[in-house]
Amino acid sequence: MKDFLKYFAFVVLSILLSSCGVSKSIKNRPDVSGYDASIPEKVKINDSTFVAGNNFFLKNKQGQWELYVEGNPLQIGEITGSLTQDVMQKQEAIFFNKVEEIVPSKMQQYFLRKFLAWYNRKMYQHIPEEYKAEIYGLSKYSASNFSEIGEPYLRLLYLHGAHDIGHALQDLMLVGCSSFAVWGDKTEDNELLIARNFDFYAGDDFAEEKIIAFVNPSEGHKFISVTWGGMIGVVSGMNDQGLTVTINAGKSEIPLVAKTPISIVTREILQYASTIDEAITIAKKREVFVSEAIFIGSAKEKKAAIIEVAPDNFGVYNVENTDALICSNHFQSEAYKNDTRNLKWIAESHSMYRFERMEELIAEEEKLNVPDAVAILRNKKGLDNKEIGFGNEKALNQLLAHHGIVFKPESGKVWVSSNPYQLGEFVEYDLNEVFKNRDGNPAIASVSNTQGNIPEDAFIHSKKYTDYEEYRILERKVEKAISENESISPETISALQQKNPEYWKAYYLTGKYYFGKNYDAAAKLAFEKALTKEITTVPDKKNIEKYLRKLK
Repeated sequence: MKDFLKYFAFVVLSILLSSCGVSKSIKNRPDVSGYDASIPEKVKINDSTFVAGNNFFLKNKQGQWELYVEGNPLQIGEITGSLTQDVMQKQEAIFFNKVEEIVPSKMQQYFLRKFLAWYNRKMYQHIPEEYKAEIYGLSKYSASNFSEIGEPYLRLLYLHGAHDIGHALQDLMLVGCSSFAVWGDKTEDNELLIARNFDFYAGDDFAEEKIIAFVNPSEGHKFISVTWGGMIGVVSGMNDQGLTVTINAGKSEIPLVAKTPISIVTREILQYASTIDEAITIAKKREVFVSEAIFIGSAKEKKAAIIEVAPDNFGVYNVENTDALICSNHFQSEAYKNDTRNLKWIAESHSMYRFERMEELIAEEEKLNVPDAVAILRNKKGLDNKEIGFGNEKALNQLLAHHGIVFKPESGKVWVSSNPYQLGEFVEYDLNEVFKNRDGNPAIASVSNTQGNIPEDAFIHSKKYTDYEEYRILERKVEKAISENESISPETISALQQKNPEYWKAYYLTGKYYFGKNYDAAAKLAFEKALTKEITTVPDKKNIEKYLRKLK
């Protein structure tokens, strides 16, 4: 925390000394004069179905939005904004209201705005003009009630670096993702099979309105991307060449300036690459400001590889003489072999644990198919099938994922999870079918292939799931009581433990609450109980041991 405060003080001083650079950034706008700006009028079919020429935006029965959009960058931005306006403005409100909740002071909010303007002062120089044009078109339909944060174009531009900024400045690790690929003799039909959980959590509301976007740009490849309102970057996607892209956050240092958001790098890869080498070429030419593993699958090469990028390093990880590739949140290439940050992260975080769990589950099956891949993404247990409590970050299924997704690149098929988390039905899409015959034929019903869907997880109908959802509410209640030094009933503490009995955090919070109330004996028992459970990270365990030393 001291290091962060020193950094923040340095930032404030830098802002005061560099207002000229900030001003130039704030005033920068993309040149859209060369684009045809005409777009078709939006027509409302019903409350959950909208069309505009060939373009459409509709909600399927699983609660997912399906978007199809085509045209030049400006048109794609404007049509997307027109069709998704309500959803986009809702996502903006969720995000910025969350910021207000975290930073309630008007003075602190003022400094935060100044900080973001300074921190993002060079971002516009590192984003391709076509994506700035798309964001500009999108911003015309942005909310008008957040002007104190910035005008719409800048707000949307900055939001594309929100993951990177949070990751970089406080090492929030909001994205603790797990990914794997199998091919050849390891799959039932010898086709490449890729699966990933996008464990990005920004509140329950944020994951409600996910968008499955089918984009047909005037230049480059058509592609599918799982996203949310206002986001043109890519976190999970596949193009019509059978190239897939997903991202896994790595350990980062705090950088002094934002450059290319990782989701913009992956968008460019998805739109313009068809092979692993082409993806590497694009990744190499962009300057990023956080560490990230870009997991690439290629139908043309029938294999996968990992591009590992950082502000000060670059590596590519390929596997030889094997038919599986696994990725969590640490780097594996030779370029990071002696990287101290990465080695420390492997030793202290939950990344290696999830990596080994994926190895274990993949080895259990001689050959994998799509339902097998989905079952791995949904697995809630620890190594050797140990019960580690629901919501534990050591599990592949942490019960907080924005989405789970499975790709079969050679067949052009994708399966996307529906709520809650990745427990709902995985909905199948065939890219060849979706993009075929779209001219003059906007869809007014789901473009999914319902016959290929993977059924929902039976877990969501169990008492254990109900208990877990109740536990989450209790956890927030106890955390609030601890932070505000409030009192809560013994029944609440008891319920916290009973609703999720194998989860270390239930006992840790109990101990922390009792410690604050000077109930030393009760605190000691709770902390000792927590140490008997599967604790997420080494720092978490050391923190509990520190409390016990204080009690002694």
